[in-house]
Amino acid sequence: MARLFKGKLANKIIENLLVFLIKLIYLTCKKEFIGNQPKSKPVVALFWHEKLAFMPFIFDSCWQGRKANVMISDHKDGQMISDIIKHFGIGSIRGSSSKGALKVFLSAIKSINYGVDVVITPDGPRGPRHSISDGSVTIAQKTGVNVVVLSYKASKFWQFNSWDKMILPKPFSKLTYYISSEFSLEGLNIQEAKNLIVKKFDEVDSII
Repeated sequence: MARLFKGKLANKIIENLLVFLIKLIYLTCKKEFIGNQPKSKPVVALFWHEKLAFMPFIFDSCWQGRKANVMISDHKDGQMISDIIKHFGIGSIRGSSSKGALKVFLSAIKSINYGVDVVITPDGPRGPRHSISDGSVTIAQKTGVNVVVLSYKASKFWQFNSWDKMILPKPFSKLTYYISSEFSLEGLNIQEAKNLIVKKFDEVDSII
């Protein structure tokens, strides 16, 4: 019991320290936001896993009057991510693509039915990098909601040697956030839908 308590306390300290550090870095940065929050309610929002660290700020700044749940894996790192995004008023849907995938899918559908945006990193949690998961397409098509693509660029950043090449903006850099216009996946087969999503990501990257 004592070991369990110490473990939870250590995790809570790490969680709050990470939140403090990323908020501190964010405060030092110059920010620009391109695009507007979606008009439809709800939507499926997609961003690459490499942008995970500073993406909560786009919801904190641009998602006024909306609620969002991020799909996060059940692995131990997922719990830390879930706890961190709570500090930004963002909920989570926990689950695994290999175990309990149906439960995760139904939870996402339930969120959308309640008018809550579902946020997905389509290449997470294991990659391959910049790939599109079937689930991110299926959820949008089954519910008939529109999709938006989110991204940001940092003028200066550290890049980790991880599968996703995660980036962490440096203090006093410029952050340019982008929210794409809404688009539909209706009437497309799975590969056509994936190709369209990749095209939208490429368009965003060319703008910012």
